[in-house]
Amino acid sequence: MKPPIAITEGDPAGIGPEIARRAAADPRVLDVCEPALYGAPAGDRFEPGQLSADAGRAAYRAIVDAVADAIRGDVKGIATAPINKEALRLAGLPWNGHTDLLAHLTGARSVAMMFYSDELRVVLATIHVPLADVPRLLTQALMEQTIALTALELPRFDKKPPRIAVAGLNPHAGEHGLFGREEETVIAPAIACCRAKGIDVSGPFPADTVFVRARKGEFDVVVACYHDQGLIPIKLAAFGRAVNVTLGLPIIRTSVDHGTAFDIAGKGVADPGSMIEAVLLAARLARPA
Repeated sequence: MKPPIAITEGDPAGIGPEIARRAAADPRVLDVCEPALYGAPAGDRFEPGQLSADAGRAAYRAIVDAVADAIRGDVKGIATAPINKEALRLAGLPWNGHTDLLAHLTGARSVAMMFYSDELRVVLATIHVPLADVPRLLTQALMEQTIALTALELPRFDKKPPRIAVAGLNPHAGEHGLFGREEETVIAPAIACCRAKGIDVSGPFPADTVFVRARKGEFDVVVACYHDQGLIPIKLAAFGRAVNVTLGLPIIRTSVDHGTAFDIAGKGVADPGSMIEAVLLAARLARPA
């Protein structure tokens, strides 16, 4: 029996409804799951490419409904089209994106954003925060939590313990304190604690080479310190094929590797490739081991 998978349409003024519906009709998707679309109520109209509180509320409501159905077991996973963070704020909603919203809705205490592709896998220690705040937020406890969650969740994908690499925060991973001390005071101690617990993790490695090493097969996943450090290499290697996965949730959640693309919304030219990959991965994870 094919698992039912929820597909949320994201911000109704963006490309989400288009790519969600095309994914739901794709033969590869229909071959492995029963897609169920969650979007704005029928009859509601939104101007393509226009930021609005109403669009933010509609996107939020679809996510809430899909999560409730997933918790009940009515659907076996959720694949989400992109939402717009500014629209959420206009609607008076406090969340910065899917990850913290889904953690709130499910009661998950420890979550992380992973981008998954055949070429490269990246987990982010910090996500949607200003770059200037990263050194303060990058505590030893956070790094240990992120590494441990990665080690716990990755076997769902490969059925084996992952080889984890950790990227340094500073150029040359600090060069023994010459370009910064976070590697010595925060990241290396976190790695040592995780290794003592039996986790196969190493680093910190210079970020300008560790992703190349992972792509060549030396590591199964890289833990990056901040948003762009991790997303630039994976989008360069696999844009349109990478899938955003939330680690640590009690439900399966996958998503696209791009945003709402207001500039092309309503033009019928959006590429549904990442949305299709997200649904396919959700269906694969939903199948019994």
